Amino acid sequence: MMLVQSQAYREQYGFNSIFLLPVNLYGPGDNFDLDTSHVIPAIIRKCLDVKQKGDHNLTLWGSGNVTREFIYAEDAAEGILLAAQDYDSSDPMNIGSGVEISIKDLADKIKQLTGYRGEVIWDGSKPDGQPRRRLDISKAMGIFGFKARTDLESGLMKTIE
Repeated sequence: MMLVQSQAYREQYGFNSIFLLPVNLYGPGDNFDLDTSHVIPAIIRKCLDVKQKGDHNLTLWGSGNVTREFIYAEDAAEGILLAAQDYDSSDPMNIGSGVEISIKDLADKIKQLTGYRGEVIWDGSKPDGQPRRRLDISKAMGIFGFKARTDLESGLMKTIE
């Protein structure tokens, strides 16, 4: 609805609006509440909790086989700023990192970075969500020169800290 409204206001009133579609954001200050958090803060929190308790098993949802793309929050903010300054269209614009990772590989990376050495048990009775989520970000690079600078490992370390 917001896309249609943006396009209509631009056409009817000359209103300069843009419509950005960011991928999954993460970073310091994220929501680490296990009831409401997204995948990265949830896995970080679970790894740190079970490590502190001395548990040897960590249960995560789904199969771990689905893939996602993530962008560090500071990179997303930079992309939004660049788009606001240099993009003049209501056509949708993707903002992302261009890097896709399976949830299993993400969990392994977070385990390593948190120092948790136990086993991950995948609970197949819980949903995986859509099989794959990755955006084509070439338009943002071509039009206003946006490219995410923070690699996943560095962003995860800052988030874990």
